[in-house]
Amino acid sequence: MSSPSYYALYLVPLLALLGMYSRKRRLGEVAASAKLSEAIEGGMTEPPTLHPIFDLKKCFGSGACIKACPETAIGIINGKGTLINPAHCIGHGACEVACPVQAIRLVFGTEKRGVEIPKVNPSFETNVPGLFIAGELGGMGLIRNAVAQGVRAIENIAKRPKGGDLDVVIVGAGPAGIAASLAAKKLGLKYVTVEQEDSMGGTTYHYPRNKIVMTAPMDLPIIGKVKVREISKESLMELWQNVIAKGEIGIRYNERMEDIKNEGNAYIVKTSKSSYMAGSVLLTIGRRGTPRKLGSPGEDQPKVVYRLIEADQYRSKHVIVVGGGDSALEAALDVAAEPGTTVTLSYRGAAFNRVKIKNRNRLDEAVAEKRLKVELETQIANIAADKITLRKGKDEYEIPNDAVIVCAGGELPTPFLKKIGVDVQAHYGS
Repeated sequence: MSSPSYYALYLVPLLALLGMYSRKRRLGEVAASAKLSEAIEGGMTEPPTLHPIFDLKKCFGSGACIKACPETAIGIINGKGTLINPAHCIGHGACEVACPVQAIRLVFGTEKRGVEIPKVNPSFETNVPGLFIAGELGGMGLIRNAVAQGVRAIENIAKRPKGGDLDVVIVGAGPAGIAASLAAKKLGLKYVTVEQEDSMGGTTYHYPRNKIVMTAPMDLPIIGKVKVREISKESLMELWQNVIAKGEIGIRYNERMEDIKNEGNAYIVKTSKSSYMAGSVLLTIGRRGTPRKLGSPGEDQPKVVYRLIEADQYRSKHVIVVGGGDSALEAALDVAAEPGTTVTLSYRGAAFNRVKIKNRNRLDEAVAEKRLKVELETQIANIAADKITLRKGKDEYEIPNDAVIVCAGGELPTPFLKKIGVDVQAHYGS
């Protein structure tokens, strides 16, 4: 075989592979650019928490960060890593670990929008002695980090002088709170763990069904090493349920922390159901905060909820969804897809701003097909057992109603932290 023919035998397939790779790369960049444009048009350009920034001098577009991000928040544009879906970034930091050339740095906030983070020392104690913070509230989104922080905080609390009936009140039953409870039991501390929701899991509890969650192997007191990396929301919730059962830690659900007061060498933690006196308090409440309520008469009825878990429970019912963000639009659309359901979406604004274009288009289609009704510039004036009263300007009118889903965001705990004296610092891309 002649030399030219010999080389062609290997060169042609190689060129074909390079051509396929280049085409796939170009298509990926086109798709990433389209997602970024959609985010910009929808006003969804500010990441809510810890997020990556890219050193363009180091980045060579390997794509490892994309594979590490199940939220599809990262793409390649002009050969460089780019945050193309900022609102979807949840700050787990897997992209930074995956980058082969250390071209990613994780930061809080942006130049335009600061993120307030409570200041804690290496022991996770705030400037208020005896008041500790671990997990998402302190800025760490990765489950493994939250677990480690919860354990270390309890180990440091165990060294503090005793005060009150309890050694510690743990507020929140997310990963940090569960790990802290296990550590407290292992160390023989007297503790109480309270959770404002009706289930554990923290932020994960509010994720959509089947969402893939990033984590990493973690060490849990009493339980031992848990080896998971990518896991669905449902499987992770089941894992936590098994951990709680095996560890035999008591969590007091549906009990919201309302106030913390210093009483000499102890704290009084007032909740929606009781009061506890402890030498220390560990806050693992996350950054989601308490659901923002409407303040309308009748809001305390069981038919009023603040998140959508399963749409099929509203089948053949009259439902009103309140809110103007993506969560409200998605909840209304999911419920409207159920047979026999009548859905009204109420929003106090004149238009749906800062929502994904895809959701806005889906909403327009549903309205055109009369699968749901939109009532802009309205507020709920009253909630009765079988109807609600909507107010628009000075006018009020009633519509039949079996269920109310409020998607109005949450009240961040920052004002509360400042009120009790915790030093909170604003971060602008740092």
